[in-house]
Amino acid sequence: MTEANKKLTQLKELGEFGLIDRLTKDIKIKHASTVKGVGDDAAVLDYTDKELVVTTDLLVEGIHFDLTYTPLKHLGYKAVVVNLSDVYAMNAIPKQITVSIALSGKFSLEAVELLYSGIHKACEHYQVDLIGGDTTSSVTGLAISITAIGEVEKGQAVYRNGANPGDLICVSGDLGSAYAGLQILNREKAVYQVNPNSQPDMSAYDYVLERQLKPEARKDIVEALKKAAIKPTSMIDVSDGLSSEILHICKQSNCGAKIMDADLPIDAQTMHVAEELNMDASLLALSGGEDYELLFTINPDDLTKINLVEGVQVIGEIVPADQEVRLYGKSGGSTAITAQGWNAYS
Repeated sequence: MTEANKKLTQLKELGEFGLIDRLTKDIKIKHASTVKGVGDDAAVLDYTDKELVVTTDLLVEGIHFDLTYTPLKHLGYKAVVVNLSDVYAMNAIPKQITVSIALSGKFSLEAVELLYSGIHKACEHYQVDLIGGDTTSSVTGLAISITAIGEVEKGQAVYRNGANPGDLICVSGDLGSAYAGLQILNREKAVYQVNPNSQPDMSAYDYVLERQLKPEARKDIVEALKKAAIKPTSMIDVSDGLSSEILHICKQSNCGAKIMDADLPIDAQTMHVAEELNMDASLLALSGGEDYELLFTINPDDLTKINLVEGVQVIGEIVPADQEVRLYGKSGGSTAITAQGWNAYS
């Protein structure tokens, strides 16, 4: 029997508890702080001398992802990463996650196992323990809720409200690439809907597609900052777009910002996609979202040290609140930055 003709296992054949047993049977605990993982009414964690960081995200089919072009394994991996990114944005290290899913009848056991193979791969890559969760039915497709738990040394957590005038604004990696990848996927989906026999050549878009379908959380940047003895004064991850994130920092820190358009880090493939689709590359960088890079501010005395941290770009400066949050163009003019990134209720 070929793989394509292989009989799939309906979830009703296992029942909820059989499914849970199947998905959790190979879990191995990595951290001493995980006293008890899956298998009881609740997980038990032991944190004695550090602060606990907890965050959660909910991903819903048709809102946050499209299974027309999103492989389930990639989706599982990404669902973990978006939560871990929030932990790293607190200058913390993730240790455990819980995973809850709602499934409609269209999903087979094999499909759910593909989803969980991505979840397990992310747990292994980032060295976190899967310690519990829940499963239930759904009439609208798939929903995934993940809670991430991390730890940070006391006094080392970084919040959004610590930026001060004169601080330098920094960002890791590059911006706009995930949104560029989404635009390509949506374009090819539209072509496929008109002609199901079409076979798109996606080889020219490998980087932006990976950034959309399988992003990475910037554990390496948190580690590099610590090694360089740099503690950011404020930090946030770029999930909703640079424009929204810098406004969050400035609102909570009661300050303004000066962002330099010429210094925005944009990958060559992102610029190519922007040109191909007649879009502005800087707009992609400002408003795209889902890059999961780290946006942070540092004391200007740390400029020499930050210049030695690979993968970080200084893109501007924090200014007093009366100077607003503005983007300074390559020609010298400036414009006010408004929140144009992801809006869950738009």
